[in-house]
Amino acid sequence: MKIEHLGIAVKSLSDSDDLFARLLGQSNYKKESVEREGVTTSFYKAGESKIELLEATNAESPIAKFLDKKGEGIHHIAFGVENIQTEIERLKKEGFIFISEEPKEGADNKLVVFLHPKSTNGVLVELCQEKQ
Repeated sequence: MKIEHLGIAVKSLSDSDDLFARLLGQSNYKKESVEREGVTTSFYKAGESKIELLEATNAESPIAKFLDKKGEGIHHIAFGVENIQTEIERLKKEGFIFISEEPKEGADNKLVVFLHPKSTNGVLVELCQEKQ
């Protein structure tokens, strides 16, 4: 596993894009909407990893609920894996709890699945695999 990206929940993607472009000295390389999750994303390269900014597109999205509860900040850490199904099975045997055990299409050409924070010291963990 490697750290693929850090997800950061933001209120305003345009304001945050400006901030992160100045912070990292580069523009985002991709913006993408994931309608099923009610989110628009903006990606930045940070060495071998990435930063994913997440803005809610509706009040019922998980990001909107996160922002209401906790405000802006780190939402999740994503680990890149070679085979997401193998990792799901391995982690289930280790006793980890998943929000959903079925991978779904995520942003940036990835299949994704999330582990429940109850089983990961309060941190939302995403596993992601490049789609074939």
